[in-house]
Amino acid sequence: MAVNIPGYTYGSASQSPVTLKELEELKKAVLFSAEDEKYLKMAGEVLKDQIDAVLDLWYGFVGSHPHLVYYFSGPDGKPDANYLEAVRKRFGQWILDTCNRPYDQTWLNYQHEIGLRHHRTKKNKTDNVRSVPHVPLRYLIAFIYPITATIKPFLAKKGHSPDEVDKMHQAWFKSVTLQVALWSYPYAKDGDF
Repeated sequence: MAVNIPGYTYGSASQSPVTLKELEELKKAVLFSAEDEKYLKMAGEVLKDQIDAVLDLWYGFVGSHPHLVYYFSGPDGKPDANYLEAVRKRFGQWILDTCNRPYDQTWLNYQHEIGLRHHRTKKNKTDNVRSVPHVPLRYLIAFIYPITATIKPFLAKKGHSPDEVDKMHQAWFKSVTLQVALWSYPYAKDGDF
């Protein structure tokens, strides 16, 4: 799964402060199981040739809401097309990583990196842009729903049974919730995560 995407540092992100034991506990909290891993892999196969269509839908949603596209705006207040495109490439890879990567220390480290890139700690640094310095935590949490609800029709496009589609969708939902929980780490006061 070697990829060459600017700013995609999977495998070289710094150590997450969340331990593997805490990750396992979070997985249990969202009822994430070995069966979910199986259905995420199936989802990865279903989604791999639909990435652009998924991203078109998601970017259309963000772009249609000025209060959301604002977080991609430059100093002039207009959306920065280069920034949006750079993030889009990594967002597409995130879909594949969500489905196909083992949820191990390397994955955990990159989840922390994603959280930092939304937080004022590292926002804008990856792409060296001058944009809004911080994405509020409320939007990371709120995005669980659209990122989950809109994926189901894509999962249903390859002829799988309704039960298989539902299991892929539930696995996706659990994974997105798990990841957003991990991304929230930089937003929490010391000792509160």
